[in-house]
Amino acid sequence: MSADLDMIYDPISLERTILETIPMARAMGLGVVDYDGHRIALSAPLAPNVNDKGCAFGGSLASLMTLAAWGLVNLKLSEAGEQADVYVQDSSISYLNPVWDALTAEAAAEPGQDWAQFIADLRERGKARITMMAEVAVAEGGGVACRMFGKFVAKRSP
Repeated sequence: MSADLDMIYDPISLERTILETIPMARAMGLGVVDYDGHRIALSAPLAPNVNDKGCAFGGSLASLMTLAAWGLVNLKLSEAGEQADVYVQDSSISYLNPVWDALTAEAAAEPGQDWAQFIADLRERGKARITMMAEVAVAEGGGVACRMFGKFVAKRSP
């Protein structure tokens, strides 16, 4: 995914950018609900993201987690005064429990990843990679519904 990063300075502009540039996100009803500088949470109602069994569609869960991780990478770049196109290079997802309520995905850098090194690599080489982790929790009773690990690449536009 790539976006006009001139528009992404804070969670409000991130949400606006996602909704204006990714039609699927509008259809999902996506919204940014929290950002603390290290972790971001995106949500979407169940109704437009339901499957034939009445719980959350796996594709919606995957999309929400991917967008949360992508959004956090973009926010961290913006905070560092950097602009780059951000792409998901690869990811793996484990589906552990069904989601019967609104979907909320939280994303953060995988433990051991270093935002400062990520920014330094981008500045030095024009390209950087960081591994992100995202989860959707089960509302009733807690626990994890699904988890994604993804490698994201930031690359300066030519």
